[in-house]
Amino acid sequence: MRPFEVVRDPLWDNITLDEAALSLVDSAPFQRLRYVRQLGHAFLVYPGATHGRFEHALGAYHLTKRALTALEMRGELAGIAEEDRLAVTLAALLHDVGHYPFSHSLEEAGFPSHEAQGEARLQRGVLHERLLAIGGAGFPARVADLIRSRSASPLQGLISGTLDLDKIDYLCRDSRMCGVPYGTVDVDRLLASITMVPAGPAGQRTLGVQEKGVSALESLLFAKYQMYRNVYWHHAVRSATCMFKRAARAAVRRGTVTRERVAELTDDELMHLLIEVEGSPLARALRERRLYKRALDLPGSEVSAATPEWVAEDPELLERVEDALAVEVGLAPGELLLDFPSRHSMLGVDLPLKLRDGSVERLTDEGRAGHLGLPRIAGELYRSARRLRVFVARGIQPSLEPLVDVVATPAQDVAEDLQASRPFLA
Repeated sequence: MRPFEVVRDPLWDNITLDEAALSLVDSAPFQRLRYVRQLGHAFLVYPGATHGRFEHALGAYHLTKRALTALEMRGELAGIAEEDRLAVTLAALLHDVGHYPFSHSLEEAGFPSHEAQGEARLQRGVLHERLLAIGGAGFPARVADLIRSRSASPLQGLISGTLDLDKIDYLCRDSRMCGVPYGTVDVDRLLASITMVPAGPAGQRTLGVQEKGVSALESLLFAKYQMYRNVYWHHAVRSATCMFKRAARAAVRRGTVTRERVAELTDDELMHLLIEVEGSPLARALRERRLYKRALDLPGSEVSAATPEWVAEDPELLERVEDALAVEVGLAPGELLLDFPSRHSMLGVDLPLKLRDGSVERLTDEGRAGHLGLPRIAGELYRSARRLRVFVARGIQPSLEPLVDVVATPAQDVAEDLQASRPFLA
């Protein structure tokens, strides 16, 4: 095995992979990530958005090593075992190894989380064997616990949470590859501000941020808001996402492919299956970029803040509502798609703040006077980024404005309306 390898990266320049990382990168499950696009169907809007989970995983690994180096230089890793440090770097490298084709679309469609899929891959096969060779018995589980956000390691916050380095890489990388200026993050300042702080009476520690890093943290949060508003939730991206979800769910329902098999496919393999084997007209329309058009597009501010989340969280009910609505407006089932994406943690903040005098306070969504104001308006920013949309295969005449009340109706009541065949737009 080579002792190390240097990879040229368009975002971080040189990424050095050590021997342990190389043994994992040179495996079939990890190489598959080259062919799983980071942003799903966003390339249909932003042609440069063809980058994969592969380079994103390398970037997260690189930033994790940089953060550990900064902590080590300040002597803040004393008492943290070398095995824990190694586990967190490899968790950063492997955090997306279970990812489905086309970004988070299939998780929205009701498939198990990609973290759960990743953990399963670390429990068997080549990745399990190589992690055993790297760290011995129990090491694969240690890495999996970090990926699933259930580790007691003081370094867990590097993998999940307000400061997780996955977030820093994807915001910077996605904005670069899309050619938009929205994902600007003060990365150097933020990494230099990560610190270890006390966490409990028994001498435990956890990750926090120094007071000098608050403005850099705010740049991270605002970049996230801008990217969701302008890229991730762009209307054409969401139209393609909704079409793809319906096509994939139909293929699984008809037995063309299993959910387990989908998790092993690449983007192109799944599209080939949907088009050539399943014969999905939705998938073929996606391939030819014949996207459904907007028949309704309302800002989230026009929908009650207390709206139940069945549109985003109950794909079975959503499909039934979509097909009932399609019939109401003169379309065929599957020709009307309803979208109201949800991401409540978009601007969430919860981490320790180390002040200049050495004291520690908690930085939360309420912010802290004089330090972080963005979370206090997070609700309004979230609602301004979120849109209630209806996409249709062809033009319709009826007004869809009554849907605002439909999506604000509890799921049980909506199901009862369906059962009773009551119209939604009357």
